[in-house]
Amino acid sequence: MEPATTIRSTIEDYIRKQGYTLQYFADISGVNAGTLSAIIKGTRPIAMAQLDLITQGMNLEEGYFYETYGAECFVESAPHWRRLEPFLQRCAELDKLDCIQRVIQQVTDDRSYISELFEMAEGMLERGQQQAARMLYECVAECEKYQHSERLALCQYRIFTLSLGQNQHDNLRAAVHFEPYINRLDEERQLDAIKDLANTYASLRYWEKVFNLAEELDQKTKILQSYTKKKIDKSDRLTAYPLFVYRAYSNLLKSSACEKQGRYEEALVYTELYAKLSKVSEPDEEDQIFIDKFAGWTEANTYLYKLMIGDFNILPAYVKFIEDNEAELLPAMINILEAANKFNHDIDDLLNKFSDRINSEIIRLKGYTEQMRYEMYVAFLLELSIYHLNRHEYREGLKQLMHCLEESIKLNNQTNIIHCISLYEKHKNMETTEIEHQYKLIMMEVQKSYEKKENLLYTLA
Repeated sequence: MEPATTIRSTIEDYIRKQGYTLQYFADISGVNAGTLSAIIKGTRPIAMAQLDLITQGMNLEEGYFYETYGAECFVESAPHWRRLEPFLQRCAELDKLDCIQRVIQQVTDDRSYISELFEMAEGMLERGQQQAARMLYECVAECEKYQHSERLALCQYRIFTLSLGQNQHDNLRAAVHFEPYINRLDEERQLDAIKDLANTYASLRYWEKVFNLAEELDQKTKILQSYTKKKIDKSDRLTAYPLFVYRAYSNLLKSSACEKQGRYEEALVYTELYAKLSKVSEPDEEDQIFIDKFAGWTEANTYLYKLMIGDFNILPAYVKFIEDNEAELLPAMINILEAANKFNHDIDDLLNKFSDRINSEIIRLKGYTEQMRYEMYVAFLLELSIYHLNRHEYREGLKQLMHCLEESIKLNNQTNIIHCISLYEKHKNMETTEIEHQYKLIMMEVQKSYEKKENLLYTLA
């Protein structure tokens, strides 16, 4: 049964109320008069291009009729791909995600266009239409959830990467959900999937997990390299990077995992290993980019691990490295602060020297994923607050601590939240009235957040 108001009736009413002839409205809308007549009579379906022209001719906003169009063409009648594809694409372009969701629910029921939806999602992802792409991937994954297929695994991989954000609980849930699908992916795509999963667990501080995934990445890359003797052209490969990058990066991950567990001597061993693995004969332009990256990481991490062992003699060389590599400023300062806190070393001169650049770098943080940017920012604030507190500079230390606590709450980083609260309780006898008030306000917001969650649970129950 047709809805009370259809697109056709709305167009007809508009023409009549404006006192237009059919030919006049055809002229201002750009739709052929015969076509327009057939559309109004219901003897011809409306194509998306025609709908957009008619909408413009009626001086309505783009996509005004999309919700009704979706209901008329795809919910109340069997969808046809020639009309469904342009509709979904235009909805993605105009960010009309609700329209997409309603329509693909209908498509999921008859499962007629699963292959086409998957290919369309891939195209949307390439064009940066991430939310729309995720909806289509979820639709395909739901339809194929009982299939042991590579397409299902690839959908789950796409959903995983699109799910990552600031909330670490959500990131953990996404990682755990995706991990069982890795071995169903093509062997080449497995390398990127393992890399992305390891990076996620690294942001969550699951260091044993990171080390194990890095070992798996190393082994799978060696196997691929063993029967891929000829260098694969960039346009023909499925991996995001040349193969040598994955072996080198796997050892970089191992060194990072060792570092975070305080195993600095072992971290130096893996650093030397990825330094060797990142050197390739006859590198092309793309290879050289990664060779240079690993050379930079090798230098920076060698300074870091020696510093964390207590060798402050390398600090001048590390500072020179920071001055020559602006993008490494913030991670390097986090490392130096951590070492200074560990060995009670004075770095006031360095903090003063780089204060302006640190503030600007915090805003930019080039070269890192979103979750890593926020994690790095919070790590810097935490180490900086500890540094000032250790030096009895309580006003500045507690000020930075409150900032760190606020940012940790935004990230839902429970480890840092507990650390911040513990430090505050230890030093609160040195607080000012302003800091005390700020702390109470932060805790009130946290309490409100948990109360909302509890109320939601009761509602759902």
